Amino acid sequence: MTVQGWTFLFVACTFGLYLFVAWRARVRDTRGFYVAGRGVPAVANGIATAADWMSAASFLSMAGLISFMGYAGGVYLMGWTGGFVLLALLLAPYLRKSGRFTVPEFVGDRFESQFARLVALLCALFISFTYVAGQMRGVGIVFARFLEVDVTVGVVIGMAIVFVYATLGGMKGITYTQVAQYWVLIVAFLIPVVAISWQLTGQPVPQLGMGSELKASGQRLLATLDQLHQDLGFSSYTEPFTGSWDKVNVFCTALALMAGTAGLPHVIVRFYTVKNVQAARWSGFWAIFFIAILYLTAPATAAFSRYYVFDSLHGKTEQQLPEWFQTWEKTGLVVWLDDGDGKVAYHGEDQADKNEVFRRGSLSAASFSEIRAQHGAWLSSNGASGEDGRPTLREKGLSGPDRDIMVLAMPEMAGLAAWIIALVAAGGLAAALSTASGLLLVISSSLVHDLYYRMIRPSASERERLRLSRVAIGFAVVVAGLFGIYPPGFVAQVVAFAFGLAASSFFPVLVLGIFSVRVGTAPAVLGMICGIGFTASYILSTVFFGGDKWCFGIRPEGIGAVGMAVNFAVAGLLTPLCRGPSAAARELVA
Repeated sequence: MTVQGWTFLFVACTFGLYLFVAWRARVRDTRGFYVAGRGVPAVANGIATAADWMSAASFLSMAGLISFMGYAGGVYLMGWTGGFVLLALLLAPYLRKSGRFTVPEFVGDRFESQFARLVALLCALFISFTYVAGQMRGVGIVFARFLEVDVTVGVVIGMAIVFVYATLGGMKGITYTQVAQYWVLIVAFLIPVVAISWQLTGQPVPQLGMGSELKASGQRLLATLDQLHQDLGFSSYTEPFTGSWDKVNVFCTALALMAGTAGLPHVIVRFYTVKNVQAARWSGFWAIFFIAILYLTAPATAAFSRYYVFDSLHGKTEQQLPEWFQTWEKTGLVVWLDDGDGKVAYHGEDQADKNEVFRRGSLSAASFSEIRAQHGAWLSSNGASGEDGRPTLREKGLSGPDRDIMVLAMPEMAGLAAWIIALVAAGGLAAALSTASGLLLVISSSLVHDLYYRMIRPSASERERLRLSRVAIGFAVVVAGLFGIYPPGFVAQVVAFAFGLAASSFFPVLVLGIFSVRVGTAPAVLGMICGIGFTASYILSTVFFGGDKWCFGIRPEGIGAVGMAVNFAVAGLLTPLCRGPSAAARELVA
């Protein structure tokens, strides 16, 4: 059977499983819709949290980032796992004990302000829509390659599936669907990397294979990558703090990702679904355990894919290009422009940003028009430009193979069986859809429970709120789909921005709301506004408007750490000057 045939089979079976689970777990009240009736066992919730957490960014992009960045990519591993320690110790048990349904509801009640609730609600929507953009892009990438349909069609298919099982089962349906999705994505991630480790090094444990000798050369894999990087003009693959990833940027990005993890609304809401505080703590433990299975394997996946890219492409003629390159070139996610010598030149141009180039540097205008017609959308979104008939293909940080394809393309690079290639596609879809569904529920609950029920119409009936919640998910699905069709960046980059926004808005206000009896409404609200305002404006100015990194050279992925400090500083400075919380709020803290 062909790869496409296996993909259709796996996608049909897994999607059918998700819909069946959602139908069995369907709900008829808002308690079941928002918090799964608060009856999810700790282990099941830990697995669901891991699936909710390991989005398209973890499955598709993280190994791709490490593959391109080398040692510096470890910042994502540290940040995205360290945050769960903060969440399990500092926030989750206490938020569960508060008995609220959502983060904006806790903020509004703790700080006794509808305006505080509104600000938290807007932050939740902003963060969730930013995050979901990366998930829908991941869905489009998988469908575009493996089912050979247009990216738009792929996103629409994903939208339809998520809409059905999210509206049918609410949080209860999403929880048990995510349990199924976790096992699909983890099996899909592990099987190919174990096979490739054995194929390259004779070592079945990928983490050990990454440090072992290659069968072909007898040289250790990481030493080989370091030598190739040196020969081709890139920074060392294993050396820390190179280029723009100096100590300050690594520290700030790790801190932003950690605090962002602990402040993400769709992760926090998972801890509202368990029976009690003890179960919330154990959910954090199980979540870290199941996440670690994938995260401790990602560096090996990155190293293997990096080796295959160099080995199969650099210096090859058009006739020697491997089949995987020709297949992925149809998607527009990897493009080669010939400079006249007929060979692929894979080298670094700007070591600070580690640009990597496959290019044909001196095409005629007519030839470039043909390339643009074939890959127009991708070229436009990745900054293609032409000067004097000599077009180049360049994006900040990347030219050539898209980082998001490295995990998906690796089984094809290694020549693995068709069913393994298709299984990875099903895993990528499971990762993207599991997180998208959790985000859509946060958007729905924010609009209906926090805005409509708690602020506009407190007399709304249970049936009315349930109906409106499902309508809100439909609205959110459409907006998310548009983000997937017109993405603002590659998956992990967009997700990193969402973490920065969460770190600068929710993390400080939740920590202060739980542990401080002195902070009142005005300091908390102004802290949130200043924190997220600073972070969002910096990201927009540096990423989308080409501005300089004026804040000590900190990259936009790490600016959330500074925004968090701004939030804490504003709240701390204003607390002595403003009215403190009431006796009821202090009692809630106690």
